[in-house]
Amino acid sequence: MVGILVHGDNHFIVGGELPDRETALALVRHWSVIRIGAATPARLERWRIVSREFRENLGWAVVVPGDSEISPAVTTLLGELSARGIVIHDVRAGAW
Repeated sequence: MVGILVHGDNHFIVGGELPDRETALALVRHWSVIRIGAATPARLERWRIVSREFRENLGWAVVVPGDSEISPAVTTLLGELSARGIVIHDVRAGAW
């Protein structure tokens, strides 16, 4: 399964099942800071960043707090996913 993890004006296309709230936050922390040579924690190894994917294949979406607003392009994509019936899990609003 593939989904989108949104963090402010940044986002990741992610291969793996829908993460729970704590895991989504941990993934954002892990991927947002470049750590050369750092190993991925074992509990996060089930997810990976995907460099290319068709938007039609996205099956889940999670929005976590960020320091900036979501970009207009990602906002449009989240609207498309919602229109397809995909629940947008918004950690910022406590919606899970």
